[in-house]
Order: sequence, then structure tokens, then C-alpha cells
Amino acid sequence: MMAMLLFVSFIILIFIGVPVAFSLGISSLIYLIVADIPLTIIPQKMFGGLNSFVLLCIPGFILAGNLMNAGGITDRIINFANNCVGHIRGGLGLANVGSSMGFAGISGTALADTASIGAVLIPAMKKEGYGAGFSAAVTASSSTVGPIIPPSLPMIIVGTLASVSIGDLFLAGALPGILLGFGLMIPTYIISVKRNYPKGERKSFREIWKSFTGAFWALFMTIIILFGILGGYFTPTEASIIAVLYAFVIGIFVYKELPLRKIPEIMLSSMTSTASIMLLVGFANLFGWIMVSEQIPGLVANAILSISSNPIVVILLINLLLLFVGTFMETIAALVILFPVLLPVAVSVGMDPVQFGVMMVLNLVIGLVTPPVGVCLFVASQIGKVSIGKTTRELVPFLGVSLAILLLVAFVPQVTLFLPSLFE
Repeated sequence: MMAMLLFVSFIILIFIGVPVAFSLGISSLIYLIVADIPLTIIPQKMFGGLNSFVLLCIPGFILAGNLMNAGGITDRIINFANNCVGHIRGGLGLANVGSSMGFAGISGTALADTASIGAVLIPAMKKEGYGAGFSAAVTASSSTVGPIIPPSLPMIIVGTLASVSIGDLFLAGALPGILLGFGLMIPTYIISVKRNYPKGERKSFREIWKSFTGAFWALFMTIIILFGILGGYFTPTEASIIAVLYAFVIGIFVYKELPLRKIPEIMLSSMTSTASIMLLVGFANLFGWIMVSEQIPGLVANAILSISSNPIVVILLINLLLLFVGTFMETIAALVILFPVLLPVAVSVGMDPVQFGVMMVLNLVIGLVTPPVGVCLFVASQIGKVSIGKTTRELVPFLGVSLAILLLVAFVPQVTLFLPSLFE
């Protein structure tokens, strides 16, 4: 009965528009008051969830991404991608997906990808004759590559929750992220050919090389972060600070497009983003503690395993649950709440924690482009000045590709575990 009170109050708060973090906190507060549990448990559990050295890398990676973006990185990545594929039918759409793959190695979040690349490419695609709904759909769907290709903020959360190597998680996400990116290019090209969308002029090798050298320093940051962590040269937290210093130097001295007067504004924006994530993690940890107290993890595990003990069926049921949750809950909140609940179930049917972590992140980021709470869907539609319904209809083939990659991740372990196994 008490558990029902927790979930009902949470769902009601979500659907009346209360932000997810506050919905978690308020529903937890209601539970504690009714259950007559001392409210001193709130700061204790919130601090317990935040008291992790690894979580210190979140503000670092957010700041590094903001510095690189303000330093002209978005335009350079878009220019390189467009020079490579712009001559193909629907080239600007393909460049949109390619830009997201490049930008993923810098931002680590889908929303930043949608806002940055969408602000440039959605108006450009509309001007060239692409449909507004299609332009928004390509941008929103390709932004989901961001949390899969390293560095990735959701992967950092997973590593913290499961005590799994973040380097392994970063590597495990690389191949699925690349497959997702190239997979999304397939419907982009097919639809572009069918609708006779425009293509640009073929660029010379010299022009492509020049655009590559322009984007190189930005793309190289991913290599520094990944191999620095895997090589044991620095921890993920130290890597985030190195990324900040690297982004600062590149923006000021190499690209020379990062004005010093903008630094305070960038730092304030980064602090705001970090604070919202940390508040979410703190309240989600409190909510998770209540669920453990009510023995919800065991009930969920028993409920799933009572339906079937067949690994294929169990994994499918977990995926269906996560896809449903992803449609209305923010990614990091869902990870903090559900990962500890579902991990034992996945491990019991033979799934590796690293594989499960990537599968869960991919599940939840798909929810970022699906109603009713698909933030990337809303942002892309707003930039494209097109209705949510129209963008959603255009998203259908892209969601099909995302689900196909999800099934690969879920049922073919080597898709995620091959690269980590090379560095054991």
C-alpha cells in the first residue's frame, strides 16, 4: 500500500508537469511523512548518492563540451561531414547524422547535440527544400548517438551504480554508437531519394582534407579521453579536467573563436546543468532507497522471472519495460532508480553488467525522441517550427533502426563486449 502511494504520487506529479527531480523528491517526502520516517533521512540518502569521486567528472565533461561548442566546434564538424557526404542525394540530412556522430565525442548528451546541431542544420535543411518534419526527425533521432559514443554522462552514472569500469563502458558503447549512426543514414538516404531532396556538389580531396584538419582537434579530444582512461594514465574525473584544459587551449589558441569574456557565461551555464543533474541523482537515490525498503527490486525480479525463465523472453520483457519508462522519465533518473533493480535480473539470465549497462542507456535515450516526454523531440520540433505530431510521424523509420540496433546490443554480446575484451 505504501509503495503504491509512492508510485501514484510520482506519476501524478509527472503528468501535471512537475520536473522529474522535484517529482521524485515530493513523492518521497509524501511517503516519508505518511510512513512516519524521520525526515533527516532525506539529506543522508541524497548525500550518500552524491558522495562519489567518479561523479565529479560530470561538471568537467559538461564544461569541456560547452567550451568546445562555444569555440566554433559545431560549425567545423558540420562542415567536415557535409564535405564528405553532401554530394549524395539527401546529403545535408546525411551530414546531420554524421555531425551528431562527431559531436557525440564532445558533448556526451543528446539534448546538447539536438540544440547545437539542430540550430544550424534544421534551418539550412528547410532552406534547401527538405521537409520541416523530416529535418526535425533526422536531428532528434541522430542526437541519440550522443549518450552512446564516449564520453557519455549516462555511462558514467551506470559505472558509478554498478562499480563497473567506466573505460569499459565507454569502449562498449563505441561500436553500437557507430552502428546506430550509420544505421540512421539508411532511412535518411532512402527517404531523400524517394522525395527527390537536393544534393550538393562533390568536394575535392583537398577541400575534404582541409575541413578534416579544421575538425581534427575537436575529434581528437575523444581519443585523448578514451585512451588516457584505458591506458591508466588518469581516472575519469582527471580526464574531465584534462578535457576542460584541452578545450580551453583549442578554443583560445587554435580555433581562436572562444572570447575570454564568454568564459563566465559558459561556466555559469555548466554549473546550472551540473546542479540540475546532481539534484536529480540525489532525489533519485532517496527514491531508490525507499523502493529497496519496500522490497520493490525483489518483487520486480520475481514478477519478470515468474513469466518466464527463458533468457530471451526475460531480456525482451526488460527492454519493453525500459522503452515504456523512457517515454516519460528522464534518462539519468531512470538509470539511478531502475538499474539496481534490473541488473540482478539481467545477470541471472547470463547478461554481462557492461552489456546490460549499454542496453539500458540505449533503451532510455530512445525515449528522448518519443512522446510524451521526449525532450529532443520537443527541441527539434521547436527549432524546426513544426508540430510534434508531424515530427513523430517522420520519426517512425528512424525508430525502427534504433530498435534494430537495440536488439543487436541485447542479444549479440560481442557488439558491446568485443572492444573491452581487447584491453583486458
